[in-house]
Amino acid sequence: MTLKDDIRRKHRTRRLSLTEQQRAEAGTGIARRGLDWANANAQGESATFAVYVGVAAEPPTMPLLEALHAAGHSVLLPICEPERMLSWVYWTPETEFVRSRYAPIDEPLGDRFDSDVVREAAGIILPATAVDGSGSRIGQGGGYYDRLLELLDNSGRRPPTVAVVYDDEVLPAGTIPTEPFDKAVAEALTPDRVVQLASAG
Repeated sequence: MTLKDDIRRKHRTRRLSLTEQQRAEAGTGIARRGLDWANANAQGESATFAVYVGVAAEPPTMPLLEALHAAGHSVLLPICEPERMLSWVYWTPETEFVRSRYAPIDEPLGDRFDSDVVREAAGIILPATAVDGSGSRIGQGGGYYDRLLELLDNSGRRPPTVAVVYDDEVLPAGTIPTEPFDKAVAEALTPDRVVQLASAG
């Protein structure tokens, strides 16, 4: 087991110990601070944000999706495709979900767009099991978001990035080992705060 696997397992275990009330309170905090982050990046305009639905023990993000929609923003949700690629569907509260063909999650039904649509978004709110002060991120192990960020970096425009974690999952800089394919994120969004990390390219 690698150090990354060990960190991932530790935080997943702690997440599973949280009560439904603790998760609900976390969802409320993430929605409040996430909407503030989105509004700041949108600079007072209605904008599009790439988000995701937190499932199982992940920090809840559905309240954030609802808050973004209520504030007039557009929400993109990901769909897992072959070769660690993501496509995207515009979400509304009426969107239906079906089981993914490639991951143990439900995904939105609707017209699919490739990741070029994310280049024009005002921000990307992405999952993590931990981040550190240098912007290194541990995801779920699938590599989808590292691939997305690589494509955006190569295209010349990556929107602002913020990874959703619990407060104790923001670790000191240098804690998370990195590999060549790992892509750093700029900020962390927790139920209590937004944390500025080292600049991500």
